[in-house]
Amino acid sequence: MELRHRALQVLCLTDPAQKVAATIDLHTQFEQLTLDTEGGPQLPPGQSLPGHPERPELVKHTSVVKRSPTTLEGRAALLHSIAHIEFNAINLALDAVWRFDGMPRDYYADWLRVAREEAYHFSLLREHLQRMPHLGRPWDYGDFPAHQGLWSMCERTAGDVLARMALVPRTLEARGLDATPLIQAKLRQIGSPDALEAVALLDIILRDEVGHVAIGNHWYRWLCERQGLDPTEHYPVLTQRHEAPRLKPPFNENARRRAGFTDVEMAWLQNG
Repeated sequence: MELRHRALQVLCLTDPAQKVAATIDLHTQFEQLTLDTEGGPQLPPGQSLPGHPERPELVKHTSVVKRSPTTLEGRAALLHSIAHIEFNAINLALDAVWRFDGMPRDYYADWLRVAREEAYHFSLLREHLQRMPHLGRPWDYGDFPAHQGLWSMCERTAGDVLARMALVPRTLEARGLDATPLIQAKLRQIGSPDALEAVALLDIILRDEVGHVAIGNHWYRWLCERQGLDPTEHYPVLTQRHEAPRLKPPFNENARRRAGFTDVEMAWLQNG
């Protein structure tokens, strides 16, 4: 089986558990798979991306009701929203593997590793939801509405791997580096067993996400060098061209620097 063809097959899967298992299996088999870096697989007629289950209901981001994490239902909704981000992140990583040709084998290895780690994160959060105390049946992924904000940028950058590296991992996903400590602080203040368990899970996710953003930074700069572009000067061009959101402080400066952001890039972010 060819790697990129198989990545597209996994991306099209709709059942979350099957997608997680197939992603892990694909990563395990990486060394045994062939790699076609020219042309590659085609999306089957009528197939829409990404494959996702019937639930959660997908709505506009402005329609997602915000609930206070001081309530059990509010914490379940919060963890569900993060689980949905991680499910989308599996899809984003798989899309980076199948969609773009002409990249070194290390590129595909990096994004397949990211896909596997995102699958692990999703599983941790889903299992946590299922353990949270709840009258009747346990909570599960799909119980709250969600939006596809991350995937919309994936669609906008579908024709340009340089823009994808700039605006998905090092822009939208990097926002998670900033948001996670703030969420953890709220959960620590609540102090319930389920809230503190969620804090520990977010520690794992934050650690891994630093590496994912670093991979995005690495390949963005590699592509800029290949095309004779200055990474710092070209980034604002891409944000304007693809209508990327302008990020606002506070920023997790420590995590961003570990992920490879430079002093100049941090200054640009801080100056708005």
